[in-house]
Amino acid sequence: MTTVGTGKHTYRLVQDWAKLPPGETLSTVSAVATDSQDLVYVFQRKDPPVLVFDRDGNYLNSWGHGAITSPHGIYIADDVVYLTDRDDSVALKYTLDGKPLQILGQRGVHSDTGCEKPGDLVPRAAGPFNYLTEMVPSPSGDIYVSDGYRNARVHRFSGDGRLIASWGEPGKSGPSQFHLPHSLYVGQDGRVYVCDRENSRIQVFSADGQYITMWTSVQRPTDISVDGEGVFYVSQLAADSAPPRISVLDGDGNVLAQWDSRSAHGLWVDSRGDIYLALTGDMSVDKYICQG
Repeated sequence: MTTVGTGKHTYRLVQDWAKLPPGETLSTVSAVATDSQDLVYVFQRKDPPVLVFDRDGNYLNSWGHGAITSPHGIYIADDVVYLTDRDDSVALKYTLDGKPLQILGQRGVHSDTGCEKPGDLVPRAAGPFNYLTEMVPSPSGDIYVSDGYRNARVHRFSGDGRLIASWGEPGKSGPSQFHLPHSLYVGQDGRVYVCDRENSRIQVFSADGQYITMWTSVQRPTDISVDGEGVFYVSQLAADSAPPRISVLDGDGNVLAQWDSRSAHGLWVDSRGDIYLALTGDMSVDKYICQG
């Protein structure tokens, strides 16, 4: 048994947690999230894109055949599923059983940022969307989208899909500069936390996009999740000689616990404090069961 972390943030690792039907395998797993019953929704890069499991990793059902070209981000709030289709530049809302509710953007229509290679620092920022990364709701009912692989912006929409504002410019060091905003989270106070991946930091903004602070205690952050006590969990890619890892942070970005992981892309913390990690390179899901 592998144990990681420290103190109340100690976890038992269950590697390759998801149990698929005979003959089935996972493809690249991009992201993972849980609903109000702690059922687990795995977002993978093949059909069907959404697989549903119970807490023990038993397969329940799937949906989304033919609906998603390039699965990237998944987020669940109030039992509504928020998905991003990266290469088609659309963000989509679904019910838990896969019925479409809303779409933001037009399939295959990309804003003009001058970027050809996803992940490069873009020549200029533009409107929605160009290879977007994640969509999340806020307590106010507004929707926020990180637009990152060929753009450098965060967009704020009303609940009915009207664009309210956008912020961010390409850059490597200054506030509100982004190099691949990869994920985001909106707190109960309206603060917006953005994983500025290739700048190895999390930038924090007010609800209307005013810069507040940045956390530099992370390396190439890919996803951010928060538990019921306001503790942050961040998955991170390898950087220089450092391996992929998971960090547990307090509300000021200070590290409470940290450990290496096989790989890292999407991450989620359920209502019981267990962590699910979506593994792109290993094509799997690892679960960390809280022991604290």
